Amino acid sequence: MTPNQITAMRILLAFLAVSLFGHTSAANLAAVVLTVAAISLDAADGWVARRRCLATPLGAQLDILGDRIIENLFFIYFAVVGLISVWVPILFFVRGTATDFLRELAAPSGRTGFGENSMVQSPVGRALVASRFSRGAYGALKCLCFVCLGLQLWVHSAAGSHSLGIAWAAFLFSASPWLVGLTVAFCILRALPVLWEGGSYLTAFDPSVRAAPGSVAARPLNRAA
Repeated sequence: MTPNQITAMRILLAFLAVSLFGHTSAANLAAVVLTVAAISLDAADGWVARRRCLATPLGAQLDILGDRIIENLFFIYFAVVGLISVWVPILFFVRGTATDFLRELAAPSGRTGFGENSMVQSPVGRALVASRFSRGAYGALKCLCFVCLGLQLWVHSAAGSHSLGIAWAAFLFSASPWLVGLTVAFCILRALPVLWEGGSYLTAFDPSVRAAPGSVAARPLNRAA
């Protein structure tokens, strides 16, 4: 399979998982398994792209698009069923829209993806946004968050009033807010370098701004990566 096909598959798995949540205990458990698969495949498409030399700017953008669809899909669902605040999916939507807008402004200049051509060039920014550790940690945190929320649905549908079920429900109920809070905090932290460094690309499209010689706005947009 190509990296783009893997990206499409993980989006389909995410939709299938959400469609199974809220039904029988078996369906809820299957949804949790599919959730893990959908998030885990995010690492697979990048590995295949590097292994088979199939990495392209389009693939990098599709990977980001897949991340946006999946995270918004799960957060919106869990907000609708009342497990999290509605402000969580709103924050993720606004954050994703703002950062992707800046990435689109940077794309004509060859700044795309998470590699050497990333729009984020500062060492701290690259460590927070483009490093494999940061991306892996962010994906793992989202996966834990979605699994914890999904297991709440499974416990309630499977365990009923059993004492073990009550204990698991209490643990998941206490752990979920911390996981959601950490995921939101990490989401905002990773967005800050993109917003800070990407803001310079706004001046390139504003003729009223007279850029200083050597600034990003003063450089031609078709410069080499």
